Amino acid sequence: MASVTKENLGNLHDKLTVKISKEDYLPSFEKAIKDYSKKANIPGFRKGMVPAGMVKKMYGASIFYDEVIKSVEKELQEYLVKEKPEMFANPLPMENDLRHLDMNQPQEYDFPFEIGLKPEITLEALSAAKPVFYKVKTTQEMVEEEIEKLVTKNGELKDAETVSSPENVLNVLFEESDAEGNVVAEGISKDNSILLKYFSEDYQQKLQDKKVGDSIVLQLKDAFPEKEREWILSDLGLDKEDASAIEKYFKMSITKIGLVEKKELNEDFFKLVFPDKDIKTEEDFRKTIEEEIQKQWDAAGHNQVQDQLYHTLIDSPVEFPESFLKRWLEVGGEKQKTKEQVEEEFPKFKDQLKWTLISDKIIKENNLDVSEEELRNNMKEEISRYLGQMSMGEDTSWLDSYVDRMMKDEKQVDASYRRLITEKLFNWLETQVTPEEKEISSEEFLKMQEHHHH
Repeated sequence: MASVTKENLGNLHDKLTVKISKEDYLPSFEKAIKDYSKKANIPGFRKGMVPAGMVKKMYGASIFYDEVIKSVEKELQEYLVKEKPEMFANPLPMENDLRHLDMNQPQEYDFPFEIGLKPEITLEALSAAKPVFYKVKTTQEMVEEEIEKLVTKNGELKDAETVSSPENVLNVLFEESDAEGNVVAEGISKDNSILLKYFSEDYQQKLQDKKVGDSIVLQLKDAFPEKEREWILSDLGLDKEDASAIEKYFKMSITKIGLVEKKELNEDFFKLVFPDKDIKTEEDFRKTIEEEIQKQWDAAGHNQVQDQLYHTLIDSPVEFPESFLKRWLEVGGEKQKTKEQVEEEFPKFKDQLKWTLISDKIIKENNLDVSEEELRNNMKEEISRYLGQMSMGEDTSWLDSYVDRMMKDEKQVDASYRRLITEKLFNWLETQVTPEEKEISSEEFLKMQEHHHH
């Protein structure tokens, strides 16, 4: 009679041995032979009239193997359903010589498997967490900068004859050249559109009074300040990490000159920027801009708190059945990995696994969930953000139909669900702590964000 025995191999690592006797598989083997003889198409025999002995001789070894394995899998699954071990993945078969499976000498067989058990997860580290809420106060300089962006972005671009203002938009052609401006054969050639004020002060002066068709020779390290140089390098297809990239010379030809006629600060403009608000005065407009900027900084501050809580939990010690997990990484995928690949991938894999266990525990114990209504509302918000300031008109019945189609897309629904449940998880985490508030400058905050990006 079949049985399963358990043996400990190490920390959270067990061996399950399935033992089956010939009484467990022989009846099904003999029945399978008879069933096959009724279906087999063998030349010289009518269908359904093939002798069982011939079927056994021709296909018996394969059928025998299948029936033995089916018996083993059935016994193993019954054990797992009954005992309910909290384990990772499926049991992994251990090395076993299957050449001894002989239909002519049926006997008792042992099949060993290994399982990795999930560790107990606690959230004790939260009680000792001391996160900091980094508060950036909105300044008048930020407000002025944002208003300048808005009046420029929404302004009307008109052609200009000459370069005369830092706000001039220059359509240019970059052609890789030597220091004298001789274009390099098969060198970089790229059109671009750049505001004059993005050039270095020296080159802003050099470009003054230039017209369409004029050109200058420039070196990237001199023509652009460091903060602008990175995206210029990227746009030209150059590696920002390559020190020699900024040494390159380019012949830059002006193909078009434009000047943005900025919007006036009036009620029409206020309505354009904030269609859902009734703003009458410039003072109220500036106040609203300040509030919106502050919301963005506060949201970024909350993200920082959540990042700290993530590290608090992910850095807390948790035991794992590492030998099992490494073997599972090696053989459990579609393509087997080398031991070197496993060792390289394992630290990141373990962190991902740890976070999955932590988040599953929080979601389950606190009954966190996302309703269908929340999914639909989230999708509507995404569409509205995508359309931006475009007017959707009074009849928005099409929006519900569009969301209906999105709700039938499993990938879309899954992505929205994951995003919303993660948001709820981190919001819950924030309720478990009382962060200390610390005021810092926007420059300090942005520099800090560079080191903490997940």
